[in-house]
Amino acid sequence: MICAGIDAGSRTIKVILIDAENVQVIAKGITDQGVEQNRLALGLFKKVLKKNGINKKDVAAVVATGYGRNAVSIADTTITEITCHAVGVHHLMPEAMTVIDIGGQDRKLMRLDNHGRVRDFAMNDRCAAGTGRFLEVVAERLGVELESLGDMAAKSRDPAAISSMCVVFAETEIIGLLASGTASEDIVAGVQASIAARIISMAGRNVTPPVIFTGGVAMVSGMAEAIQAALGQTVTVSPDPRMTGALGAAILASRQLNAADT
Repeated sequence: MICAGIDAGSRTIKVILIDAENVQVIAKGITDQGVEQNRLALGLFKKVLKKNGINKKDVAAVVATGYGRNAVSIADTTITEITCHAVGVHHLMPEAMTVIDIGGQDRKLMRLDNHGRVRDFAMNDRCAAGTGRFLEVVAERLGVELESLGDMAAKSRDPAAISSMCVVFAETEIIGLLASGTASEDIVAGVQASIAARIISMAGRNVTPPVIFTGGVAMVSGMAEAIQAALGQTVTVSPDPRMTGALGAAILASRQLNAADT
């Protein structure tokens, strides 16, 4: 049997199909988010099925998660991204005790127990500062590609101090730094350090290793190192970090299916 997880995030939509018996990934896909979330999610779902020669009737269960999960009409049920990311990370890296997830519009820190269940979590979704959107604003302001930010930060010799707690004010602060002659690489390094500092403010110093980094921002080079420096301990990027939530949703779909059969 096949189960599907759909992660309707704030910036992208992800779909994963797994074999429910051995929890192996069969297929996956990703597309940009937009206004018509349900249409985009259904379109991606059908595209993944067609590309891999799978019929819709062969998909026994679908779980949706993420920012737009309630808009996904094909889902049998919805589950929060906090639970789905924890399940996805635990499946890939069972030793994980702390999960840091930074997406396009929010950031989360989850503490897990020995069975991969969420003991507690902290989340900030009221401001884009400290999220992927912050990095996008910086890239736009500096006129560079998002993918190049990590290489720029690596060249910094004197990271700028970014003190604003709001992305709008932070952008104004960056404009001022540029006007004063601050190097672009120092601004980028300062922004990455600022995002890392916001994670520390959520977690305090009570972070149990191993620490796993997931979400789209985990793919930006330099971010894991910035968080690692702020925490003072090793931070490991989850395999294919953008897909962790969708994977967790698919696994939970398979568990619900198996429970119904027993």
